[in-house]
Amino acid sequence: MIHKRANLSRLYHAALLEHINQGPNASLDSARAIGYQAVATGLETLDIARIHEIGITTLILPTYSPETSGVLLGRAAAFFAEAIVPIENTHRGASEANIQLNQIVKALGQRTLELAESVNELKLEIVHRKAVEDALKTSELTTSKLLANSLQMQEELRHLSRQLLSVQEEERRRISRELHDVIAQTLSSINVRLAELKTESETSRDLLWQKIESTQILVEKSVEIVHRFARELRPSVLDDLGLIPALEAYLLSFMKETGIRVKLTAFGGIEKSDSATRTILYRIAQEALTNVARHAHATHAEVRILDHAGTIRMEIIDDGIGFEVDGKSCAKKTIRLGLLGMKERIEMIGGSFCIESAPGKSTTIRVDVPPTPTTPPNSRMP
Repeated sequence: MIHKRANLSRLYHAALLEHINQGPNASLDSARAIGYQAVATGLETLDIARIHEIGITTLILPTYSPETSGVLLGRAAAFFAEAIVPIENTHRGASEANIQLNQIVKALGQRTLELAESVNELKLEIVHRKAVEDALKTSELTTSKLLANSLQMQEELRHLSRQLLSVQEEERRRISRELHDVIAQTLSSINVRLAELKTESETSRDLLWQKIESTQILVEKSVEIVHRFARELRPSVLDDLGLIPALEAYLLSFMKETGIRVKLTAFGGIEKSDSATRTILYRIAQEALTNVARHAHATHAEVRILDHAGTIRMEIIDDGIGFEVDGKSCAKKTIRLGLLGMKERIEMIGGSFCIESAPGKSTTIRVDVPPTPTTPPNSRMP
């Protein structure tokens, strides 16, 4: 029975599709013939109705537009009505079957309308999604522009920061020169003059001699203060003799003032680097050791300047209490102003800055500088 029903279903769908494609004047003989085969097979009107519904949903609705499918459904209904005539003439209850048929046709019509509405809703959804996609593309473009502007502003701020450091270094050089060439020379002249007055005075005038001697001592202290101030601003030995002598002089003064023992290790090739590189390395060592004296509670420190795989590497290591560095061995961000200044200085010449520290452990500040061509002796940092 199932096999016969499946065979009749294929015949019905083929005949229905042919009838629809033949147009409004197509013959219904094939529908009537299908009806007689249904009677011979023992099928009821409801069986044919189910077969018909399957044909509608698989052959008409998915293939034709809502506007066309309405006309085709009318032809299909006529085909269905003709196909069940032999069944109605053979079986009792033809009137009840006709009522059910009308209900099925009505349900099919309602379902057709619902499917058409679903198609329209789907089209609206597609339009909405397209609008959302366009909005997302516009938003991405706007975000990209904002990001580009942000990066540009960051670069401008970095450029201004580097200019500030350069101007600060040049101002220190000028003040140092003024202190050496003007103030210190003036105080030295006063000291020479006082020495002459002491020589010319009578030995009986002890009081005058004591005053002159005390004045000399005061002037000598003033000269030493001026020289120390000048060295802190810009050590002349850095320009005259090089980085290593400048660091040695600074470390002697640092150890005398703080009591922290510092060891210096440096390779001679560092003096072949340009003035800007030597100046920045000096300033970083100076700032790092200042931080050691203020915060580390250290007793020993070491400054190393090495030739590391063709690059210049400087490390400042102390045995102090350490501090937290963003949970990483090498910090990419710095919070303290001194660390930020060191980072900005080294990046001015294309170098990298790294901190290794942890609470209760030693701290290492490491900078790597790419090799630079030798500059003339009279060149100055921009």
